[in-house]
Amino acid sequence: MNRLGVAGIAALIASLGFANPTTAADDTPDGKRWWSHVMFLADDRLKGRDTGSEGHRIAADYVARQFAAAGLKPAGIEGFFQPVKFVSRKVLDEGTSLALVRGGKREPLAIGDDAFISARVDPAPELEADMVFVGYGLEIPEAQHDDYAGLDVRGKLVVCLSGAPARIPGPLAAHMQSAGERAAVLKKKGAVGLVMLFNPKHMDLPWERVKLSRFQPAMALTEPGLDDSQGLKLGVAVNPARAEAFFTGSNHTFEEILAAANSEKPLPRFTLPARLEAKAQVERAAVESQNVVAVLPGEDPTLKNEYVVFSAHLDHVGVGKPINGDSIYNGAMDNASGVAAELDVAAWLKENHIKLRRSVLFVAVTGEEKGLLGSRYFATHPTVPPGSIVADLNTDMFLPLFPLRSLTIYGLAESDLGDMAADVARTLGIAPQADPEPRRNIFIRSDQYSFIRRGIPALAFKIGYQPGSPEEKLTRKWLTERYHAPSDDLAQPIDKTAAGAFDLLVARLLEHVANRNDRPRWKDASFFKRFAADAAQSTP
Repeated sequence: MNRLGVAGIAALIASLGFANPTTAADDTPDGKRWWSHVMFLADDRLKGRDTGSEGHRIAADYVARQFAAAGLKPAGIEGFFQPVKFVSRKVLDEGTSLALVRGGKREPLAIGDDAFISARVDPAPELEADMVFVGYGLEIPEAQHDDYAGLDVRGKLVVCLSGAPARIPGPLAAHMQSAGERAAVLKKKGAVGLVMLFNPKHMDLPWERVKLSRFQPAMALTEPGLDDSQGLKLGVAVNPARAEAFFTGSNHTFEEILAAANSEKPLPRFTLPARLEAKAQVERAAVESQNVVAVLPGEDPTLKNEYVVFSAHLDHVGVGKPINGDSIYNGAMDNASGVAAELDVAAWLKENHIKLRRSVLFVAVTGEEKGLLGSRYFATHPTVPPGSIVADLNTDMFLPLFPLRSLTIYGLAESDLGDMAADVARTLGIAPQADPEPRRNIFIRSDQYSFIRRGIPALAFKIGYQPGSPEEKLTRKWLTERYHAPSDDLAQPIDKTAAGAFDLLVARLLEHVANRNDRPRWKDASFFKRFAADAAQSTP
């Protein structure tokens, strides 16, 4: 992998002028050491830590070095590292086209401004197919919801609106909207691909930024069975401002569809009187990247053979199209912040001589931005015995923009792990809260979801806010201006004290989960309980 050696990393750290501050005198992390790690991982010299890049390799070596300094033991395949192999795909604007074909006339769509072909699905070189609008495109037996009932989509492109009916519980709706579940339904129904129309009300990013994502390579795991989209021929993302063209001649309008969705009314379903013509020029390459895995061994003779995972993703999106003259997408909060929390917590546990009964695995995964791929590989091929992982606590872009007074816990009601997190938060004077915006699907958009799919209770966390508060306004402004943009860099205002408080909370929760007698368990009413049963049946 041509990784830098210890001397090379040390030289780079010295050249960047970083130190490793200790914790505050009262043994509470003060955020200074956390910020020093963010400064290294989000420095321009790492060029955005794209999966498989030299910047990512430097970051991985840095994390391994910090884990070792905190007294953790290597728990990868090659020391601290677990190699992961990918195929990279990039759809090139040159040689790529989209057009609506209606009444024998071809209406070109501008690549980028109107729509683009996503490389998350390996696109066919050429395709022309009929289209069917299928509401949200969801089949959810548990909620008696089937957008495909009475429709024949075999050999056709499914066109759907992002989101789900509000009556369906957030975690269940989020799971069914995941790329893997959508792909499974499409293939079962015989569709050849998906055209996604976005509801502007629930978009994290403006289209002007969404369209730039097409210049970033998508990736898939090379291992057979781990590419959910395999077998589909096309994936298209459409600018909501230009989506009306798809409905011309259908006796429906996109405005009507949005109005129904936003007023929580059922969506119509109908055949669109147009075919979509697509041509794709794709650049492919083999890529290897690495998960970084370390263990703090437990001390109980029996429970030390069980593991609590603390995960965060190391990758970001690398170098992209310039915004305001800056082309390096540093990913300071997304997610150097989460990896820095891992490093800060590991050091804090060592300094405070915390004794744990179970072992704790610190896992910095690659390929999250490519579709949770590094964590999926690790959860499928753990570097510890299958069945020995009892929980995952994941942190991704926890956003210490203001003081930590409330903690949003994603998955709060799904397992007793959520109860433990809420209890720990309260003991620290922090108010726990459930996901206030379930329609953003955050529960399935980061690496905890890879563990959930293997039946492992898991949570994710962010610093919370109340609806209508100045903190909510600040968070939304951050998403609009900095999320997946070069401005998520080191020149942004951050509350380091809040970050330190967050790290203390996670450390205390790790301690609690590692030291209790019983494993965390899914609650009986949780939809995700079935994954634990499936995992138990498949474990040798």
